[in-house]
Amino acid sequence: MAEPCELTATGARQLMAAGELSAMELLGSCLLRADATDGAVNALVVRDDDSAMSTAQAIDDARARGEPLGPLAGLPVAIKDIQATAGLTTTYGAVPFASNVPTADDGIVARVRAADAVIIGKTNTPELSIGANTVNRLFGATGNPFDPSLTCGGSSGGSAVALSCGMAPLATGSDHGGSLRIPASYCGVVAHRSTPGTVAHDERTIGRTNYSVSGPMARTVADAALLLSVVAGRDRDARRDPMAFPLDAAAFAELPAADAASLRVGVSADLGGLLVSEVVRTVFADRVERLAAVVGSIDEADIDLSDALDVDWQLRSDIFATNYHRSIHKFDPDTAGPDGGFNPNIRATYDEALSTTVLDIAKARRRQVELFRATDALFDTYDVLICPGVSVPPFDWHELYPAEIDGQPVRNYMAWLGLSAALTVVGHPTTALPCGLDGQGTPFGLQLVGPSYSDRRLLGIAAALEAAFADDPVTARPVPDVELLSTLETACRTEGRLVHASAPPQS
Repeated sequence: MAEPCELTATGARQLMAAGELSAMELLGSCLLRADATDGAVNALVVRDDDSAMSTAQAIDDARARGEPLGPLAGLPVAIKDIQATAGLTTTYGAVPFASNVPTADDGIVARVRAADAVIIGKTNTPELSIGANTVNRLFGATGNPFDPSLTCGGSSGGSAVALSCGMAPLATGSDHGGSLRIPASYCGVVAHRSTPGTVAHDERTIGRTNYSVSGPMARTVADAALLLSVVAGRDRDARRDPMAFPLDAAAFAELPAADAASLRVGVSADLGGLLVSEVVRTVFADRVERLAAVVGSIDEADIDLSDALDVDWQLRSDIFATNYHRSIHKFDPDTAGPDGGFNPNIRATYDEALSTTVLDIAKARRRQVELFRATDALFDTYDVLICPGVSVPPFDWHELYPAEIDGQPVRNYMAWLGLSAALTVVGHPTTALPCGLDGQGTPFGLQLVGPSYSDRRLLGIAAALEAAFADDPVTARPVPDVELLSTLETACRTEGRLVHASAPPQS
């Protein structure tokens, strides 16, 4: 019999509504799972057990009195540690914020709380959430739940691992160049990067951009859509974000049915020539072959995003200069080491921005629109575009990023993330969907891409493919060995990964 912590969010919600499960029972199961496994993976870096239990008991009491409750009533939710949470330490994974306790919630956290969710704590992230390997000098590294010696991806790595292990059925994340999709792919969970503006971002510093998208993570598509139904939309508070647009957020909780057998699918292993390992190409080819048996048609898509990484690098320079020019002086080398506790990924991008010309950025913006139009035109032919989630399988967590892929040097911390970063450039909604294991026994994920503003339909398609994948043991969502994880804490501490401030500087 499954433990309550292993239930889907939608399933647990139904049981609680029927009086067959209490919020306290569900929370207790999740906390016990965290106790058993987090010593090996280091996903929940700040816990709030007492407050969570108080909230869960209050929800049970309100339910017993017949009071109306929000759509997430009693469901434990883990919050990414870059999203301010009132009364709970929010470090952004950075030394200068080690003691930061906000007095107010970020908008996404406020909406989760207003929906009567039970916030259980904060999940690990790279310093200031930049990088696709979840490691920082405050909390160390978060390990892959299928092999803690390997990376879980990032930057929403702690959230993905907490979900995979059963510490919570729902979690929040965010995405610049793949920070929702990469850890979801590496950990065997679902994430949705919505059309920019679907989920309001209170701290946005640029009026119109595809970057800084917050969103849901879960173990199933329906659960991710449920969380999206709460965090999406433009309310009074969301007016802080000039990109937030009005929409029927509640509709995400009921996805439109999609018939997998009628889907027109376009596929691409490398989006027109991006760097992708032969290992990933081989697994992807197998998944395409299996997919062909369950969809209406499947063809190689005529897509060329081969120069999207160059566009991304210029746009990131512009964004990082905007984001950090007011705060970069706060990272003091005298108190936090030679780099002031400031993520070297950000420093490198910021410094490069200072030498980037306005014309360079203008050319990148012009090319971005051209790439968007070419990509969007694909959906005249296809219902969905599918590509791999990440260009390489999970690697040793000590590496900030792979030095090379099949003998080709990786020139910077973004070059190995082309499959996700290129899709950020064009801005189309993308769902990360687990699709079995790769050759080394770690999860393999796909990116499902749809037309702009078609998030609900895309999630419906993802749910249909998820159901089809579940019928094949090769493509079904993988589940980590939690009993094995419960025995690994001593080894991980000996390795040094979990000791605070033990992680190597990111450079």
